[in-house]
Amino acid sequence: MFYNREDAAQQLAKGLKKYRHEDAIILAVPRGGVPIGKVVSRVLGFPLDIILTKKIGHPANKEYAIGAVGINDSYFTDADGSVSSDYVEQEVEKVRSGLKERYEQYMGDKQPINLYNKTVIIVDDGIATGSTLLATIKLARAKGATKVIIAAPVGPPSAIKKLREAADEVVCLDIPPEFNAVGQYYQEFGQVSDEEVRAMLND
Repeated sequence: MFYNREDAAQQLAKGLKKYRHEDAIILAVPRGGVPIGKVVSRVLGFPLDIILTKKIGHPANKEYAIGAVGINDSYFTDADGSVSSDYVEQEVEKVRSGLKERYEQYMGDKQPINLYNKTVIIVDDGIATGSTLLATIKLARAKGATKVIIAAPVGPPSAIKKLREAADEVVCLDIPPEFNAVGQYYQEFGQVSDEEVRAMLND
């Protein structure tokens, strides 16, 4: 049980200290991951940025992900070729436009930090299914990251297993076998507002 995100982040930073001499960057997943990332970046002395990704669903079943889009990158896994290029282009354009607006909302006119040849540590306040983080790992690798680490205070065994297969390492402090929701493992787990995120990223 963590008291709040600050407490969880301090503990998580200890688990990441072995990376402090690497050329690394912290990528926080908004919104709840930003308070975690802020503390970890301060403790370890790494730059902080956010990573925004969104899955693209199959036209016949939106829940079935055929790829993911980031602000500048995307990847797709539609092996059977059943999805038209027009559909993909339209979805990418629509999603990317929304991601860019959100990035500007949080970061203003700053450009995303280049991940090429970096150790990338992706942090969140907890992991549920891990599916969005899987997409995020692939996008970080597409941007040239040499090593991708997932770091979170808590997550279920099933998600951690999937993420360990995709990332170079997963640092998760608590992996309870009976997992229901991230908020269960915090005494205080209030919503993080857009204004708070913006303030943390721009102070």
